[in-house]
Amino acid sequence: MITPWNWPLQQIVRKVGAAIAAGCTTVLKPSEISPLSGLLFAELIYAAGVVNGDGPTVGAAIAAHPNIDMVTFTGSMRAGVLVAKAAAETVKRVHQELGGKSANIIFDDVDLEEVVARDVTLLMRNSGQTCNAPTRLLVQRDQHAAAAATAARTADAIVAGDPRSEATEMGPLSNVSQFDKVQRMITAGIRDGAQLVAGGTSRPDGLEKGYYVRPTVFANINPDMTIAREEIFGPFLVIIPYEDEDEDDAIRIANDSDYGLAAYLSTRDSERARRVAARLKAGNIHLNGGRAGPTTPFGGYKQSGNGREEGVFGIEEFLEIKAVSGG
Repeated sequence: MITPWNWPLQQIVRKVGAAIAAGCTTVLKPSEISPLSGLLFAELIYAAGVVNGDGPTVGAAIAAHPNIDMVTFTGSMRAGVLVAKAAAETVKRVHQELGGKSANIIFDDVDLEEVVARDVTLLMRNSGQTCNAPTRLLVQRDQHAAAAATAARTADAIVAGDPRSEATEMGPLSNVSQFDKVQRMITAGIRDGAQLVAGGTSRPDGLEKGYYVRPTVFANINPDMTIAREEIFGPFLVIIPYEDEDEDDAIRIANDSDYGLAAYLSTRDSERARRVAARLKAGNIHLNGGRAGPTTPFGGYKQSGNGREEGVFGIEEFLEIKAVSGG
């Protein structure tokens, strides 16, 4: 089990819990960037084994080991491909939960200001370092300006600072590599002609050091822009207009992605909600701010990975099917 640095304890429990319930011996390698949660977890259930180390050394050895029957990996698409290649030599099963660039379609029959503010706040959780965050906001073209204004106002109001302070609503990014990537993406958005309506490359006021970034919102996005296609993994929102009253155009833009982990949509029309949800190519669909429960299977389509975590489907990932015929 190779787990990522974001949501470190959640990712560990999600995998280990299902494997133990299925009766499997487990070997855990938490991210070298955030290993302390894994060490504490191992102390609490001391019979478990935790293997620390970096991905290229220890992760690769786990993936290629002939005595390991399955590898479950959460992380980037690039690293997931390397795990799958290493595992192929021993024809072991590989479960992957990789990246996302989740679309969030808002139709014109909802309270635009309320829904945009809600979803921007959701995106900024964990400093935007969440694989299924609603990072692509799709609104009707005639509502684009209003949506951009609300998103900018919401982002500007978020208080970044010391995580130990009760006033803080957003902490720093996890590491320097992630900080540098977000800065590069902000620069790319400006270079490509996107409209910067909140945030930017400077740190939040009063934070001259640390991996802090300003909650950033770009509007008037062309779906082919780099910032509309690549997973950024930070407090970073892009707003893409779709043609007014054109449900098909919204779905086309939402599905035009290499990823398919999650999708969001808001409408008061229950029939439209079900119809659009059925056409979205994503593993988890959130309707009108709905959140998944602990038994909801979690996983994605396309380059977001394969297999599912949590619930009955998550346990079944750790089981083999055996057919016994005759008697």
